[in-house]
Amino acid sequence: MRVTYHRELKIKTLLDNLGVDNFLPMRWEVVETKKGGKKRILLPAIHNLIFVKSTQEFLTTLKTTREEFSPMRYMMKRPLSNGKGKGEIIHVPDRQMENFMRVASVQDDRVLFLDSNDYINKIGQRVKVIDGYFAGVEGVIKRINKNKRVVVQLEGLAAVAIAFVPASQLSII
Repeated sequence: MRVTYHRELKIKTLLDNLGVDNFLPMRWEVVETKKGGKKRILLPAIHNLIFVKSTQEFLTTLKTTREEFSPMRYMMKRPLSNGKGKGEIIHVPDRQMENFMRVASVQDDRVLFLDSNDYINKIGQRVKVIDGYFAGVEGVIKRINKNKRVVVQLEGLAAVAIAFVPASQLSII
């Protein structure tokens, strides 16, 4: 779901308090303090986006009956380019979400969050990581900054790349 005005941390806390299953990818960033120093803080990796596992009926009720959830918006698929069809709410398949969460939950330099629009049209070989920390993750080999990386992408939403996986730990799907 889209969350307006960078309120994704607030919405995550509210959903957690209700016991609603959700995922907010986070990463460490160094920011300047008001006194001119620097500190490292944990921030959302993809602003204005939170993944929620629930029914549409429950979420609609939540959004319409509790004002604190009003910043949440459904993310819609775009209609076909020929103008036919209408937008529908984006649903991410469980297996795809599990792969993404497995990689995106790492909060260090082993992963790189990408603007998915840059990688949508790039064709790559589907692979599965068979050994190491990311064993079981499925993705696509894509060239990023002159390096081959395993990219796990949620089409039209987000993409995350594993910084380095030796070829010996990959199996072609």
